[in-house]
Amino acid sequence: MNPALAPRFCGHCADDNRRMAAKCVMVLGTTSGAGKSWVTTALCRWYARQGFKVAPFKAQNMSNNARVVAPTLVASRTALSPGGAGFPWGSPAENRGGEIGSAQYFQALAARAVPEVRMNPLLLKPERDTHSQVVLLGQVNAELTGLPWRGRSERVWPQIAASLDALRAENDIVVIEGAGSPAEINLMASDIVNLRVARHADARCLLVTDIDRGGAFAHLYGTWALMPEADRALLRGFVLNRFRGDASLLAPAPQQLEAMTGVPTVATLPMWWQHGLPEEDGIFDDRSTARGEVTTTVAVVAYPRISNLDEFQPLKNVPGVRLRWARSPADVADADWIVLPGSKHTSGDLAWLRAQGLDRAIAAHAARGGRVLGICGGLQMLGEALIDPHGIDGNAPGLGLLPLVTVFAPDKIVRQREARFATLRGPWAALSGVAVGGYEIHHGQTAPHAAMAAAGDIAQAVMPDGLAWQNAAGNVLGLYLHGLFEDPAALQALFGATVPTLDAVFDGLADFIDIHFAPGVLDALID
Repeated sequence: MNPALAPRFCGHCADDNRRMAAKCVMVLGTTSGAGKSWVTTALCRWYARQGFKVAPFKAQNMSNNARVVAPTLVASRTALSPGGAGFPWGSPAENRGGEIGSAQYFQALAARAVPEVRMNPLLLKPERDTHSQVVLLGQVNAELTGLPWRGRSERVWPQIAASLDALRAENDIVVIEGAGSPAEINLMASDIVNLRVARHADARCLLVTDIDRGGAFAHLYGTWALMPEADRALLRGFVLNRFRGDASLLAPAPQQLEAMTGVPTVATLPMWWQHGLPEEDGIFDDRSTARGEVTTTVAVVAYPRISNLDEFQPLKNVPGVRLRWARSPADVADADWIVLPGSKHTSGDLAWLRAQGLDRAIAAHAARGGRVLGICGGLQMLGEALIDPHGIDGNAPGLGLLPLVTVFAPDKIVRQREARFATLRGPWAALSGVAVGGYEIHHGQTAPHAAMAAAGDIAQAVMPDGLAWQNAAGNVLGLYLHGLFEDPAALQALFGATVPTLDAVFDGLADFIDIHFAPGVLDALID
């Protein structure tokens, strides 16, 4: 490790910590989906491989893909937040665990760090087009959820700044991810995730654009031009992402852009469909799945408030498996499996599913003995009814494929779990006795329908504590546990296959940027 970047924690005061804080590298983007998350992940592993102590950070993430992290002890509690003073909704020092965005979870693993809530202090989980659930420092906060967007920013900035300062005090390098674009001039006054963070951390910034969309140089120049002049000085390089073709044909545009802005283009990253990292929004298509001859087609129902899609990434790496979005009956007609994934608004997504005619298609598939899997919200949909006495999600009739009833409760269940399948029947029998690890994120409890059970129609509990249920025929399985396909034992049982480990994926990302960034750039960012 570079002695100049050895850990610098000082317990005397927060000001000392700020003066001796970690170097910060920040990844900004010209648009959402430009590639910020995976570049940040690659940088986390690249710097960790140089021997540095690295942590990721994203002040605010808007995503329904979340992971559960455990409580952690915080060394800088006294220095940065004595007693939680000044933090009405909880101190970063408390670190009770809870939810963070999936991208920051994977970035922490890439950095060889323990994922924790300070790495993503604010998580917004969209429930409707005009409403999001607010998760602050891992915990759902009803008061903040009720505040308008702009009014919320100043209320949460102290926790965001303290979280970042604490990570800087405890690490050599913090790799920061921005959100959307830093040039959204309608949002600059209330910004808490892009330029305000960059200034606070004195970050050396990269600006990433997706050249495959077209207009990349206009995006880069326009973003630079709309940034305040003082903030432009933080930009150290432009990155062209997802390039297809002969890179020599880009000239003289990078040189002209540097002459206009003073910012060099430091990397041209080729299109890479099968890098193995879960996309932040779980996006997949035929170019990033189906290795070799297709033997199993898995149709995942893509309702509007779908969540936790990143857990299906390992299936993309299983030889012979093709994943397909299902938005119409035609999309599931020839599928071997139909998966109902998690949902941030179960009753609303269930109504959408019916409007598309997918309810009848799923019922017909199940009647033929086809495999149906419901995960979390998908499990709830498979039952007879959703009952909502507290106005959490909404009442609705279920699909009737499992004799179960879900009752929503105000308290949200957020926890890591390990459990073992009992004996299963039918197509899922290969999972019998398999122990798996994962996590729960859901409102409500699911139990057998009393009247149906009395009549002899009983769902079989195939995991402790109501975590998983199976129908009598054995082809319909529902479980609350996220992460089934991330467990090597489950993949081996279901497909007889192993897939690349996440650690190997992270190393591949680091190798990729090592090849395609200009020599010396990554070192210069922390010099």
